Amino acid sequence: MIRFLLVCITVIGFLILSIPILIVEWIIGKFKPYTKDISSLRLIQAVFRFILWLTGVEVTVIGEELVPKDEAVLYIGNHRSFFDILLTYTRCPRLTGYIAKTEMEKIPLLSNWMRYLHCLFLDRKDIKKGLKTILTGIDLIKSGISVCIFPEGTRNRNESDLDLLDFHEGSFRLATKTDCLIVPIAMNNTVSIFEKQFPKIRKTHVVLEYGKPFRPSELSKEDKKHIGEYTRAQILETLKKNEPLV
Repeated sequence: MIRFLLVCITVIGFLILSIPILIVEWIIGKFKPYTKDISSLRLIQAVFRFILWLTGVEVTVIGEELVPKDEAVLYIGNHRSFFDILLTYTRCPRLTGYIAKTEMEKIPLLSNWMRYLHCLFLDRKDIKKGLKTILTGIDLIKSGISVCIFPEGTRNRNESDLDLLDFHEGSFRLATKTDCLIVPIAMNNTVSIFEKQFPKIRKTHVVLEYGKPFRPSELSKEDKKHIGEYTRAQILETLKKNEPLV
């Protein structure tokens, strides 16, 4: 419970104490938008690293050298834990917006920081709003900002990491409409950090592997038609390979 309390204190404390920083960043953004973007990115990455340190999580990272640093990409990952966001975001080499549930938009201060970081809020129940969010994400990638989405649509609460939910094909419009590189991310055992023994946070070993990036245009006609299923199969294969490591 001590780790859980420390994480809660850190998150709440940062959100409250960062109010002046939000104001300063807003002012900077009026004159130097890119400076604001980068400073916000590095600050939140530092906070996330500190939180991960508090949890005691040990991370084995594989394939990080495959992630392009000179162009916007679409990150696609499996999703088992709240900590998936922290584990992946701390390793983003460039500006990256995450696509989150629309409920996150209602959380004060947190939603402000998310907007600063180009995060988008997806309402899967409203087709029109959902399409608008995807179109905004396409514009982000075209402007050089990477996007990360967990296409299972929600945290996977199944017993095994290998029991993936179906990937929503609509999530991949971000790539098919821009032909950006898709970077598969496979995460093993992240559920054991927190969700498995809620509300306790346990010191845990997790494996995070980046797969080989690919463009939709490189796929066969059939694979491109079912690109979500194709990417899911890649991630599942990696999860199976890395299961003995945790």
